Amino acid sequence: MRLLHSPLPPPLLTSFAPRKTSILPKKASLNYAQKPLQQALSTGISLVLSLGLLVSAPNSILALESPSVLESSNSLNCPENEVEEVYSTEVSKVVSNEKIVEEAWQIVNDSFLNTSPRSWSPESWLKKKDDILSSSIQTRSKAHDIIKRMLASLGDPYTRFLSPEEFSKMARYDMTGIGVNLRDVPDGNGGSKLKVLGLLLDGPAHSAGVRQGDELVSVNGVNVRDKSAFEASSLLLGPSGTFVNIMVKHGNCGPVQSIDVERQSIAKTPVFYRLEQIESGSVSVGYVRLKEFNALARKDLVTAIKRLEGMGASSFVLDLRDNLGGLVQAGIEIAKLFLNEGDTVISTVGRDPQYRRNIVAEAPPLITAPVIVLVNKKTASASEIVATALHDNCRAVLVGDKTYGKGLIQSVFELPDGSGVVVTIGKYVTPNNLDINGNGVDPDFRNFPAWSEVTNRLSKCHKPQGG
Repeated sequence: MRLLHSPLPPPLLTSFAPRKTSILPKKASLNYAQKPLQQALSTGISLVLSLGLLVSAPNSILALESPSVLESSNSLNCPENEVEEVYSTEVSKVVSNEKIVEEAWQIVNDSFLNTSPRSWSPESWLKKKDDILSSSIQTRSKAHDIIKRMLASLGDPYTRFLSPEEFSKMARYDMTGIGVNLRDVPDGNGGSKLKVLGLLLDGPAHSAGVRQGDELVSVNGVNVRDKSAFEASSLLLGPSGTFVNIMVKHGNCGPVQSIDVERQSIAKTPVFYRLEQIESGSVSVGYVRLKEFNALARKDLVTAIKRLEGMGASSFVLDLRDNLGGLVQAGIEIAKLFLNEGDTVISTVGRDPQYRRNIVAEAPPLITAPVIVLVNKKTASASEIVATALHDNCRAVLVGDKTYGKGLIQSVFELPDGSGVVVTIGKYVTPNNLDINGNGVDPDFRNFPAWSEVTNRLSKCHKPQGG
């Protein structure tokens, strides 16, 4: 089983048609300098925590031939069979249909958070497993159909089956440009180390020899011990087609290997921007449109804001209309750009303690100028996290229509045959303790306000306790 932990946007609802009238004054078309920016920002930034993109798999799925070893680091405390497991070169090519169904059942059993009125319990779920696996499953399509029906019985519209073709599309959320996803874990000595929790199958890192469970030791000669996953991901970034050198330690007790990995840019920039002159030219507003939260979102947004500041922008409009979400960790990191150190971005709750977290900004904001966030009925998931983080911390007012109301956390797990299941494993709570899911967020203004109204509203705003 490979876990691709990526909170997903809700399905596109045709009844929620985008607004055809612009809140901003109609002016020149977007003057986003795509080519220079794409050349400079060809890969994205990410952080893998409980909310980021996370891929994991058993060694039998991702096993590679043993690479040439440059260094060895053995420990007397290591079990003898550990290195043998890490270096297994046997790839399981035949997976039974029953095994695929059983893995899908186990994923739900371990992680599913029931948020629907329909009752769910481990006891009833165990009985379903016994019923399903009481006889052989003759075909792969039959196994997939069983999984679909099994997940549909949960009554959760976001917990669903993905065909191998649908699962492969998740590659567009690659977080580092080399198809590796990291998490910082305690090293047992009061510090932390970075583990490879997963790889994009046949991605650059996987093909170069990086393995599930490896420890990332350095990036281009920079030691990453005690660095966060976000810091390390930033070091891995670079233009598509260039190489990055990484040192990885295979397993807890295995050797250290130097590997050159060619970066690949999968995501396309979601950022468009222009400078607006409004209120008879007395106010210069930096307008930034963010289409989705992918691997490029944060880095491209930082560049856009800096360029707009250089052009004279004294206020900003962040347009999240029709943005259904995407990579939630990108949304969290973008929200932090506007918040003061210590401000709460979002809180998460779930069955597993690792999904119960209070996420805060760790640094001063990139900008302190007043912000308007444009929202509508198709502003969802990561977009709602950004909107509420800025709103509840008195950094922005919301303008437009009530948002979609998608506040659940999904993980995407790959099954042994390349198909996958999306499972709801948690939900978000805003800094003002609003449960986003099913409720949405009401705007402060329906129509575009005067900037004096914006500054007045923000000056009277009260931040939540602790924010």
